[in-house]
Amino acid sequence: MSRQPRITLVHATPIAMEPIKLAFASAWPDAEVVNLLEDSLSPDRAASTDITEALTARIEALARYARQIGSAAVLFTCSAFGRAIEQAATTVDIPVLKPNEAMFEAAIRTGGRTAMLYTFPPAREGMEAEFQEEAERIDPTATMESFLVHGAIEAVRTGDVETHNRLVAEAAAGLRGFDSIVLAHFSTARAVPAVRAVTNIPVLSSPDAAIDKLKRLLGTA
Repeated sequence: MSRQPRITLVHATPIAMEPIKLAFASAWPDAEVVNLLEDSLSPDRAASTDITEALTARIEALARYARQIGSAAVLFTCSAFGRAIEQAATTVDIPVLKPNEAMFEAAIRTGGRTAMLYTFPPAREGMEAEFQEEAERIDPTATMESFLVHGAIEAVRTGDVETHNRLVAEAAAGLRGFDSIVLAHFSTARAVPAVRAVTNIPVLSSPDAAIDKLKRLLGTA
């Protein structure tokens, strides 16, 4: 059996790790997954009004390290560093994916109106810009509306996954007239079953969409 590609996952917070671990176990169990956790990135990003040059340099360094250890691709799992990840992608000769680009592509192809449920406020502006960039490439008429789920990320950070999932599902239950719902962060993906239980709108998550795109890019799909 041929050796499966090494995929490096770069995490800015521990709460993003479990959902992508489960997604790989289900969708691509043979992949060689390497985890890099740099959990000073998330609080440093939250303390900054923008993605600074210093933060960008740190993201670039992580991408280069992943390349140095023989990775076939890099997937960042924190949604608050979009521009920095784009810059990092230009510094290495392997695919470097933003957390949500594959999910946004899938949502735009699903239909014209997308609802995004997010829990980490610093990520919103960059993610909306990323969605617009994808929409201009795929379908310029596509739109996205963002909804903050108050208290959800605080709950999951304390280990209260049940409350996190309930709050996200409650937010989803009130949505009407959308073609898809995207759960903004890798940490939010753990709420997918709860959300699907309360709505008939298609629900997309970052981990599953990202793995599908990685498999296509690396020729293993």
